[in-house]
Amino acid sequence: MTTTTRTARTGIRGLRALRERPAPRRLRRLRGDDRGQTAVEFLGMTPFIILIMLVLWECALIGYTFSLAGNAADVGARKGSGAEYGAGAACRAGAMKDLPDAWSGAARVDCGRGSGLYEAKVTLKVPVLVPGLFNLDIPIKGEAGSALED
Repeated sequence: MTTTTRTARTGIRGLRALRERPAPRRLRRLRGDDRGQTAVEFLGMTPFIILIMLVLWECALIGYTFSLAGNAADVGARKGSGAEYGAGAACRAGAMKDLPDAWSGAARVDCGRGSGLYEAKVTLKVPVLVPGLFNLDIPIKGEAGSALED
């Protein structure tokens, strides 16, 4: 007994028509056998993807350094303006207190009285994620002032 099916596109087909289909290996040979092409393309793009991720991470470190410099200067200025004795030491200690180790090693803090304000200037260096790949020798500065308390 032969079963047949009817479709709108092909008309009537039987089991014989199904048996006459080309084998999958023969089809691959006919179309150029591109098995594994996606894996090869992914491996080729992987170094570029990693490089882009490193650049984006370094940009995030730059932004975080701006945030840290401003915050450290603000804390230093507040500590220096409220200190009765040793305002400079209090300013430096306040500015350095919350800085992570990667930023505190090369940090420079300048404190002093201004016109009616106690001012703090903090200069930080951006840490490099991969030493030797990038050389960011850009100083990031944060400045803040706080009213002098008498």
